[in-house]
Formats: sequence, C-alpha cells, structure tokens
Amino acid sequence: MNFFRGVMGGQTAGPQPSGAETIQKLCDRVASSTLLEDRRDAVRALKSLSKKYRMEVGTQAMDHLINILQTDRSDSEILGYALDTLYNVISNDEEEEQDESEDENAQKQADDLGTQFTETFIQDPEHITLLLTLLEEFDFHVRWPGVKLLTALLKNQGVQVQGIILVSPMGVSRLMDLLADSREVIRNDGLLLLQQLTKGNAAIQKIVAFENAFERLLDIITEEGSSDGGIVVEDCLLLLLNLLKNNSSNQNFFKEGSYIQRMKPWFEVGDDNSGWSAQKVTNLHLMLQLVRVMVSPVNSPGATASCQKCMYQCGLLQQLCTILMATGVPADILTETINTVSEVIRGSQVNQDYFASVNAPSNPPRPAIVVLLMSMVNERQPFVLRCAVLYCFQCFLFKNQKGQGEIVATLLPSTIDANSISAGQLLCGGLFSADSLSNWCAAVALAHTLQDNLTQKEQLLRVQLATSLGKPPVSLLQQCTNILSQTKAEKGSKVQTRVGLLMLLCTWISNCPIAVTHFLHNQENVPFLTAQISENLGEDERLVQGLCALLLGICIYYNDNSLENYTKEKLKQLIEKRIGKENFVEKLGFITKHELYSRAALKPQPVFPSPEQMLFDHEFTRLVKELEGLITKAVHKSSEEEEKEEEVKKTLEQHDNIVTQYKELIREQDAQIQELKEKVSSMTTQTEQLQATVSQQQSQIQQHKDQYNILKLKLGKENQSQSSQGDTQVNGLQTEELSQLREELEELRRQQTLLQTQLSEKDALIDSLKSAAKAAEGPAGSDNTELLQELEALKNQVQTHLAEIGLLKAERQELLRRAEAGPSDTAPPSDGSSDAAKAELENRLAAQTAEMEQLKESRSGLEQQLAAATSTVAILQTEKAKLQTEVQESKKEQDDLLMLLADQDQKIHSLKQRLKDLGETVEDEDDLRDQTSDEDDEDED
Repeated sequence: MNFFRGVMGGQTAGPQPSGAETIQKLCDRVASSTLLEDRRDAVRALKSLSKKYRMEVGTQAMDHLINILQTDRSDSEILGYALDTLYNVISNDEEEEQDESEDENAQKQADDLGTQFTETFIQDPEHITLLLTLLEEFDFHVRWPGVKLLTALLKNQGVQVQGIILVSPMGVSRLMDLLADSREVIRNDGLLLLQQLTKGNAAIQKIVAFENAFERLLDIITEEGSSDGGIVVEDCLLLLLNLLKNNSSNQNFFKEGSYIQRMKPWFEVGDDNSGWSAQKVTNLHLMLQLVRVMVSPVNSPGATASCQKCMYQCGLLQQLCTILMATGVPADILTETINTVSEVIRGSQVNQDYFASVNAPSNPPRPAIVVLLMSMVNERQPFVLRCAVLYCFQCFLFKNQKGQGEIVATLLPSTIDANSISAGQLLCGGLFSADSLSNWCAAVALAHTLQDNLTQKEQLLRVQLATSLGKPPVSLLQQCTNILSQTKAEKGSKVQTRVGLLMLLCTWISNCPIAVTHFLHNQENVPFLTAQISENLGEDERLVQGLCALLLGICIYYNDNSLENYTKEKLKQLIEKRIGKENFVEKLGFITKHELYSRAALKPQPVFPSPEQMLFDHEFTRLVKELEGLITKAVHKSSEEEEKEEEVKKTLEQHDNIVTQYKELIREQDAQIQELKEKVSSMTTQTEQLQATVSQQQSQIQQHKDQYNILKLKLGKENQSQSSQGDTQVNGLQTEELSQLREELEELRRQQTLLQTQLSEKDALIDSLKSAAKAAEGPAGSDNTELLQELEALKNQVQTHLAEIGLLKAERQELLRRAEAGPSDTAPPSDGSSDAAKAELENRLAAQTAEMEQLKESRSGLEQQLAAATSTVAILQTEKAKLQTEVQESKKEQDDLLMLLADQDQKIHSLKQRLKDLGETVEDEDDLRDQTSDEDDEDED
C-alpha cells in the first residue's frame, strides 16, 4: 500500500518516479496481481492519472483495462474505474484549460489523440460487443461510464462504430433500453448516445424508430414540459430530427402512428408572449423544424400531401396561424413559423384556401396575406423576415390558380376598393418604391401570380396605373419597361430592381403570344433590348444583358407574327445585324453562368446571406433551363428550316392523331377481349358444373344398373328353383278372368270411338259458331248459351269415361297382383303344357298393357281437344263482347250527331227569323226546293 500512497501524493524518501514510470508500474500491478483489491486500487490510480497523462495511460494501459472488462465482470467497482479511465483517454470533451495562443493547436492534438485511441479500441469488434454487454448491467457505476464511453467512440469514429453495432445481435435494442432507465442521468446521456448513433445511418434510424422510439421520445417531451422544458427536450427534438430527416420510411411511420397529432399542443401560446427564455426559443425552433421535415419540398409529393392533410385535419395548421398572428412572439420564432406555414400550405388546395381565410386580429380585420405583404415591402423589417414572407406568398400561389386569380383580381379596375388595402396594391407599391429590395420582392411575387397561368397573364394586361395628375393611365406592362429604361442610366445601382423587373417580364410574356404582341407594340422596347445586349458593359451588368437577351428570345419564340414590323424573321434579322447570333447566344449564357444561379436552383426557399445577393428566384431558374435551348435553336434557324419544322410538326400531329385513334381502337379491342375472356371464364365454369352433374348422373345410372343386374340374378335363381320343383302354374290367372278382361277392353274401345265421334261433331259446331260470330253484328246470346251447355255435357262425358278408365286400371292392377302372388292352394295342377300357357298369358298381358297405353293416349287427345274447344268458346265470347261495345259506341255517336244537327237547324231558323224581322228577304229551303221543282217542270215542257 506504500506504493499507492506514493503514487497518490504521499511523502516518500528518495527521487520521485516520472509519470510514465508510475503508469508502467501500475500496469504491471494490474497484470500481475492476484488479489482483486490490488487490481482495483491499481485501476483507480490509473483513472486519477488518465486526464493528466492521457497519452501514457492510453498507450500502456488500454489492453490491461480491456482485459479487466473481460475478466473481472463480477466486481462492478473495478469495471466502473476501468470504463472511466478508458473514457478519459478516448474523450475529447474534458480537456484542461490552455492558454489562448495554444488553444487551437492543443484541441487539434487532443482530437487526433482521441481518434487514434478510438481506432485502437475498435480494431477488435468484440470490444464494442463487450461494451454493449456491459450496458445491460443495472449498476449505476457500470452503466453510466459505459454510456459515456460508447458516446465518445461514436463521436470520434462514428461510421465504423455504427457498422459494428448494426451487425451486433440486439445491439440497437440494448441501447434503446437506456431511454426506459429511471435514473435521469443515464436516460439523458442515453439520448446523447442515440443522437450520435443515428447520425447519417438510415438503417439504424429505421431500427430505432421501430423500437418504439417515437412514443418514448414524445412521452419524455410531454413529461419535461414540452416547449417550456429544459435541455432534455432539446435533446429529444434533436434525436427526432435525426430519425426523420431525409428518411421517408420513418416519416411514413411517424404519420401512420398518429404522432403528428401529438405535436399540436407544442404550439399553444398564451396572450402574453413576452419574456421567453432562450431555452424555450430553442425548443420551439426545433419543433418548427420538425414540422418542416415532414412537409419538406424535397420529400415525395404523395408523402408531403398526406402530411399536409393530416396537419390541417388535426388543427396543427390552425395553431401555427395563431402564432403567426400573435403579438410578442420573438422575431426568429415568427420567421421560422412563417417558413413552416409556407411549407404546410405549399401545393395543398385545402390548406391554401384556409390560409386565405385567416384574418389578423386588427380593427378592421385584414387578411393575413395582406399583413404579411405589408411586412415584405417595408424596408424597416428584418431581411430574413421579408424573405420568409416572400416564401410564404410563393407557397400560397404554388399550383393554386384560384389564389392567383384572386390576387390579380385586386388589381383590375372593376374590383379595386378605395377604402381598403389589397394585396395587388401592396405589390404595385413595392414594385415602384425607392427600395430596390422591395422592387425585387414585389416583382418576384407578381411573377408567381402568373406562373403557369395563361388566363391571369392575359388578365394582367388590363391593369392600368395612374402615373401623375393630368396624364392618361399607363398599362402595368408599359410602366415596367419605363422603369427599366429609367434605371439604365444609373450604372452600378438598381441592378436588383432591373433583374426583378426583367424576371417578371420574362415570366409574363412566356407562353403568351398576346402578351408578346402587347410588349412589341411599344416601339421603344425592342431598340432598348438590342442596345442593352449589344453594349460592352462591366461584370455587374452582364446578368442584365443575359436577361434582356432572354426577353428578346421569348419575343421570337412565342411570336405569332401578328405585328408586321416585328415578325419572327424580322427580329432574327435584327439580331444578326445589330448584335450577331453568336454574341446573342453568349450573352444569353450569362444567366446560367452566374454564381448565384445554381444556389437559387437548389431549393424553392429564398435563402440569401445578404440582400445584395438576392437576385434569382427558384421558379425563374426552372424557366431559364426550359427556354435557353429553345431560344438558341429558334435564333439559329432559317425561315426554310422553320417551314420544314412546321411541316414536321403538322406531320407529327397527324401521326399523333392516328396513334391516338389506334390507341382508342386498341382500348376498345382490349375491352372486348376482356369481355370475351369473362364470358369464356363463365362458360368454362358452367361447363365444369355440367360435367360434374353428368359425372354424378353417370355414377347414379351405374348404381341403378348394378342394382338391376343384382335383382335380375336373384329373379333367375328363383325361377330355376321353381322349375326344378315342377310346381309351376299359370300365375293364378283363370280363364274366366281373362275373358272378362277382354270384354272390358272391347267396351273401352267402343267408348273411345264414341267420344271421338262426339268430339268431331263438337269441332264442326265450333267452326260453324266461329263463322257465325264473324258474320254477325248483333249479339248471339242464345246460340252461345246452347254451345256452352253442349260443351258442359261433353266435359261430363269425358269425366265419366275417365272414371271408367280409372276403374279399369284398378282391376288390371288387381289382376297383376294376383298373378304375381301365385296360385292358391286349391288350384288344380297344370298339365305338361304349363310353360306354353304361361308364355301365352304373358303375351296377352303385354297386349292388354299396349291397349291401355293407347287408351291413355286417346284420353290425352280428348282432353287436348276439350281444352281447345273451351279456349275457342272463350275467344268467341271475347269477340262478341267487342262487337257489342262497338255497336253501343256507334249508336251513341249517331245520337250525338242527331243532337248536333237539331241544334244547328234551330240556330239557322232563329237567324233567318232575325233577318226577316230586319226586313231582309230570306228564302227558305222549302221555297228553294219548290222553285227548283217548278223550273224542272218548265224545262220538261
């Protein structure tokens, strides 16, 4: 123990050993001591020296410490000392303070030393597996230093350690158990460990997420007080960001697990928002970033739309808009909230409509869009806030033709309200203000109201601006070109204004021939553009030259040749004479070669380090990329090539039409084929069912055949036994019975003949009734009555004969039964010719059976004839009723006509009487007839 007192600072005689010598002796003691207490004391001493002599301890003692972890697993105290020593050696966090001049070099050396020792430790992957096993120990003195050591290893060599943990059985699951530890120190350091573990490794992120990480982290955030919580909430939010950012699988899992709904309470703010702590600002900032991760424009459109819908339905968007309109919110939180709302509504029609309906709590209430635009065009507002408002306005109009129409409508003369400030008025005010940043923001915002919307491009041509008193109004298009020409003389300034106006004009007239015509109609525009392009200006003006070339190229490409002086061909000739085609194309290329162009093309959000670098809009870079090649080809093409291209286009259109027709035909044929396939499938099913039925019936038939064969064999055996006994008889049938049966059959034949004769007579009677009914106009009640009576009598006779036939059948059945029963005991024995008599009787029975069948058939025929006669009578009665109805209607019509004639005669007579009373001479029809007869007599004379 004296040795350790010397190491720990006790008084000893003689020269003091150096640090390296002391560490070497301690290592020897750890390696050679057999007593656990000695090894524990030696490891404790190494721990105390590990910070001051980091290099020596790490170089000499690491292998011994790892061996302690492997062999002394039963003693938690020595394990804790060994883990603490390794942590001190590997970690770069707890360095002693250095002088300012030495800080940078010392920190770099420390980082290199930690990386070196980490590489030594992980050379054997079993060391990481050993460490994961030790983390299962519940003892605080083992688990906590183990968590810190693994965190330090991940910081120094994250990718390699992640790979080892990923392939280790249950490695990630063991680390997830740290979040359930009741000791807050271990849980909080476990959060830091998982942050390092999940950095940049999608596979581990997925495993952690599916180990119920979201549920645990959200529970911790709620327990710690949400946005009002401390550093632990911040650590949880950082871990959530690691799990969700650029990981579509985890984002979908987060949404499907209904965790978005649990984010809504985070953003509940009160009326008094003053005095927010720095930690609360940090927490809320991370929470807003978490929302943005779920609806980021870089995510797949389907996943983003699904999350946007969920955020609206659960009220999260409404809560964010409440923060947006609240007072006292810190500026950076307000800016981040605007950016978050922007991405929640971007491209979602429902969310955009809701945002358009949000009003600020002012008197009178104003739309949130108007309030935000007031901040955007106010040069006193912070630059990042103005950029956020512009991004919000762009997202509000993204794929929102309804919103674009509403903004443009506020500029039209018919909808302007002089008593209120509209979005259009604010944009025009910003467009023509003295602040160049306001000019640029307003121009880009107006360009987004026209993006991919031909209708609004044409509507905006109607906008008229009053420039000054006594002067006529000027169109918005003309005013933009006027400002361009005015700022030309101010070299080195207003570049931002001109870039914004040129981007607006390019977006406005692209793909809109009517706007191109309006632009070219002003005689000053084309000379201004050619002059700008042809000049040799400085570096700052090259971007303006490129944009002017783009604008002139759009005038060529989308020109409909409606203006004779500015057709496509004449504009190209002008370029060739004044500028030169190669020079024009070179100036056009200045846009994409600009250093800020590629930065703006990366993402939709306008993020710029300073206001001076705010030159390009993301959507405009897409337009340039689309049009640059087209304009270059259009400028180089000759008129003949254009004509050929037009012919090729027409041919292609014809081919497209033919292809479309064939596609439709193929679709119809596919539908027919599908229908036929369904029919074939149905018929196949029916066939299978029928085959099954046939098979079933065949099996039944076979069973019946087998039963028949068995019965036949049994009958043959019985006949043989009866013939061998010699007791055969004539089946019990007597001669008197047979003769009686013959007489009954003869009687039935006579009755059948009689019935057929009567039926023939009735048929003749029916035919005569039919002819009489056709010829007669009046009723024939008595004849029909007689006919019905005769038919009734015929039915009675048929019923009588049917009863007789039934009796005959019964007698025949009795005879057959008696024949099968055999002779009585007193029957006389048959003679030698019994077989012949038996055969004769069987023949007679067969003949009687045939006669019975004939009688049945004749009975069926009689019944059919009776039914036909009955139906004929019914038809005759129907026709008789129709004739009676027609006669009654004819009589009624005659009576009506007679009454009309009588009324007419009465009217004529009264009119004649009135004429006579008035003194007029009226000739009566009787007088006229008498006169006519007298004249006829005179002619005869």
